[in-house]
Amino acid sequence: MALEHAILVSLLEKPGSGYELARRFERSIGYFWTATHQQIYRVLKRMENDGWVAAREVPQQGRPDKKEYSVADLGHAALSSWLHEPIEPESVRHDLAVKIRGAAFDDPAGLVREVERHRQAHTDRLTHYLAGEARDFPPDHEPAAPQGAEPATPPDPERELQHVVLRGGIAYERMMIAWLDDVLATLHRF
Repeated sequence: MALEHAILVSLLEKPGSGYELARRFERSIGYFWTATHQQIYRVLKRMENDGWVAAREVPQQGRPDKKEYSVADLGHAALSSWLHEPIEPESVRHDLAVKIRGAAFDDPAGLVREVERHRQAHTDRLTHYLAGEARDFPPDHEPAAPQGAEPATPPDPERELQHVVLRGGIAYERMMIAWLDDVLATLHRF
């Protein structure tokens, strides 16, 4: 995936300035696709020159005007084309896994602190994801529609697809914590 596609998705969810877009990357989409502020601004400028996004000046009180970006027709077409292209399953590059295997040739117990640090980072991210899920996707309190009946409100693809990606992140963090617990138990045997 190119950064352009992540930007298009984010702008389709909500138009915004480069700064607002960078903040969104820090808070949500950045957990799945990272980019620096400079990269985002550079790519936005290129996307604007290519006609993928449109920018409008937004006056601000006591501050310089800002540019608010939205997706243009060419951007919609580019995203649609990309969405229909097949992609290869990702290969995992995992430095910690290589360190764990390499520890057999050094001091395995010396890796405990590093694994604990990784476990804490995954625990923190899981806590963040769960808080976001509780805030943005509270359990539905509507009574279930009878079998075969239409639900009271039609499904919202944007919301449901955001939630399924978040649930994937939650599952991944839980899996990583369980694996790191297994690694720690193994290291503690040495």
